Amino acid sequence: MTTLPDDPVKMAAALLEHCRAAGLTIATAESCTGGLIAATLTEVPGSSDVVDRGFVTYSDAAKTAMLGVDADLIAGEGAVSAQVAEAMAVGVLDRSPVDLAVSVTGVAGPGGGTAQKPVGLVHLCAVRRGAQGQPAELAPVELRLGDIGRGAVRLEAVRKALELLDILI
Repeated sequence: MTTLPDDPVKMAAALLEHCRAAGLTIATAESCTGGLIAATLTEVPGSSDVVDRGFVTYSDAAKTAMLGVDADLIAGEGAVSAQVAEAMAVGVLDRSPVDLAVSVTGVAGPGGGTAQKPVGLVHLCAVRRGAQGQPAELAPVELRLGDIGRGAVRLEAVRKALELLDILI
């Protein structure tokens, strides 16, 4: 892993170069960021040789239908949880031919937070496909950003997602 710049688009450009050099492809699964990770990656010209697809699974039903996240897991742990973020990332690998996947789920605010899951709580998980096609490496992360504003929460989630993907290269 090399150090990425702070600017998200520059981070994405560096990540894409690292992926090209390693021959790796990426897909995303996004809830609270609503496709912003994929949009940041595809802001970079030529990204189509690395970025395969993005799943925007904002609702619980979408997480289940599109990524195979167990509805009982969502009901038990909540959509904003480490377990659901991991299931989302693994679901991407199950549904696309990529090498790397990243997922994000969280409470961007300004509403929707609780005492247990406050505004600014974000769970991410990056996963790398192993030699047998199964997840080989997982990089789960919890961010507790606080009520810093919806846009700032989403931007920090994008930055962290790009960092996690780069860690797995």
